[in-house]
Amino acid sequence: MPEGHPATGQRTVKRQARGLKRMEEILDAAETVIAEIGYADMTTNAVAERAGMSPGSLYQFFRNKEEILDGLLDRFTEGRGAHWEARLTGDVIRMPVADLIDQVVDEIVAYKASRPAYWALLHGSATGDRLAAASERLHRGIARRIAEVLAVRAPHLGEERRLLVATMMLATIRAVLPLIAAGSPERAAELTAELKALLTGYLSTSTAPGPEPAT
Repeated sequence: MPEGHPATGQRTVKRQARGLKRMEEILDAAETVIAEIGYADMTTNAVAERAGMSPGSLYQFFRNKEEILDGLLDRFTEGRGAHWEARLTGDVIRMPVADLIDQVVDEIVAYKASRPAYWALLHGSATGDRLAAASERLHRGIARRIAEVLAVRAPHLGEERRLLVATMMLATIRAVLPLIAAGSPERAAELTAELKALLTGYLSTSTAPGPEPAT
């Protein structure tokens, strides 16, 4: 059958779709392995076994664990950026401060619980230079998005001030999240409530009309 025949193109698309599906399955397996034993101890054989394939099949998509890491970083940075782009919009950015903080903190805590490999990679004690750089890129992007929300909520604030407030909010969340993760359910609930109260007070004060603090 000629290469340009429609049926040939359909088969090519299907093969590409299957390949993308297998890559996602490998990354899913890698997330599970990393959450269990950490990136340093992860091997391609362990990922292949968890993905239900031979190491040779895995190598068709990722030649080594560093390429798997690159795939995970792309997944996390692009996925989290899209996540916040979709959520920090519309009516959400105009809701009362306490409700906005409730939603943002709950989203972050839920994601931390559902994707432990993300935090193991980007916030773990063994984070390397490449991981640290990826983490900072991701969080700078989120801070910029929060600053855009503040531009709607507090248009009287200057651009630099909005970014500073957003950066402080995000840094506070990042600092408290490990405490929440390490605590019992009761302790985690207490810490989450305190985090929300802290952020609500800070955001309310820092975005109130009036003279801006010196920066």
